[in-house]
Amino acid sequence: MPMLFKQGASHSKLPLIGNDNAFLGDAFVSETDEDHQITSGFYRQEKGTPLVYHYDYDEMKVILEGNFTMKDETGYEVTAGPGDTFYFKAGCTITFSSTDYGLAFFVGRRKGGTA
Repeated sequence: MPMLFKQGASHSKLPLIGNDNAFLGDAFVSETDEDHQITSGFYRQEKGTPLVYHYDYDEMKVILEGNFTMKDETGYEVTAGPGDTFYFKAGCTITFSSTDYGLAFFVGRRKGGTA
């Protein structure tokens, strides 16, 4: 089976997922049964209202551009920039914000379109 390719996916217009400043779009969903699918794509957080997100699946993010401030349910807070990576375990709740904007690539163990 040949590899799949999407040119410019990180600069595509992402669908709004929360407030008026949080955007997320799936790029690829693995072709396997729903219980074992992984999904990758891009997340953009712009300044303004923070997004509070509860993970019911494991996900990893790599910050590509801009900055993010992320705070978990214990109060642990990190400000991150390009090249920083994160692992969000199923069950955690994260609050995402940015002083300008942040763009991240993610891979999660979830069905496509269910963020």
